[in-house]
Amino acid sequence: MLTQIDIVEIRATAAELADAARVATLAHFRTPGLLADTKETTHFDPVTVADRACETVMRAILARRRPQDSILGEEFGPTTGTSGLTWVLDPIDGTRGYLSGTPTWGVLISIADATGPIYGLIDQPYIQERFEGGFGTAMVNGPMGQSTLKCRAPRPLSQAIMLSTFPEVGTPDEYAAFRRVVPNVRLVRYGMDCYGYALLAAGQVDLLIEAGLQTYDVQAPIAVIEAAGGIVTNWQGGSAQNGGQVLAAANPDIHAAAMALLNS
Repeated sequence: MLTQIDIVEIRATAAELADAARVATLAHFRTPGLLADTKETTHFDPVTVADRACETVMRAILARRRPQDSILGEEFGPTTGTSGLTWVLDPIDGTRGYLSGTPTWGVLISIADATGPIYGLIDQPYIQERFEGGFGTAMVNGPMGQSTLKCRAPRPLSQAIMLSTFPEVGTPDEYAAFRRVVPNVRLVRYGMDCYGYALLAAGQVDLLIEAGLQTYDVQAPIAVIEAAGGIVTNWQGGSAQNGGQVLAAANPDIHAAAMALLNS
C-alpha cells in the first residue's frame, strides 16, 4: 500500500516528467521541415524526432528518481522494475495533430499498479494546461488558473456533445456501431486526440467514443476522468485499460445510453 510519502514522490516525479516533456516537444513544434517516419506500411502512423526525444528525457528522469518502477512507453517499449508499479508514457498523443500544427496533441503520463491506472496527467505544452487526476486530486492548471475537474451531470443523450478523434472509427463493424450513436446526440466534433478526454474531465462534453487504441493512449485519461467523476470502459462495459474500444462518459446514465446504441 502506498504511503503519503510515496504519493507525494509520485506526484512530484510526474510533474518533473511533464515539465521536461514540455521542453522536449516544444523544441520541434511548428518548426520548418519537421519530418515524420511511419510505423506502419499499410497506413500513415507517424513518429517524429520529438516523440523519441520526449520519451528519452522522461525515461532518464525515471531512471534517476524511480529506478525500481517498470516503464511502458510508446516509442521504446517496456522496461521491467521490481516495485509493482508501472509508468505508462505517451510522449506525444496525437502526432498527426502535432505535425499539422494544431494544439490538441498532448503528453500522457500515468502510473499503474496491478489493478490499473491510479494516477495520471494529460499535459498540453503549447496551451500550458495540465489536467491531473488520482490520489484524491482532480484539477487543471493553466492560463486561466487552477480549478477543480468535474464531469457533467446527467442529461438526455439528445442534448449530449460527443467527441472522437477520427470520423472513421476502427473496423467497418465498429464504424457502423459508432454511426448508430451519432444521430442521437446534439453535436459531434472530431480530431481532439487526448485533449478530448481532458475536456470530458473538465465538464465541457458528455461522451467520447474511439476504437483501436493502445494501453499508453488510455491509462492517463482513465485516471483523470475517473478522478473527475466520469466513467471509462470498453463498448461492452468492461475494462478499457489495455486499449481497444473506449467509451468515456461524464456519468453512468449517459454511458448506459450510448452503450445501448453501440451494442444494438
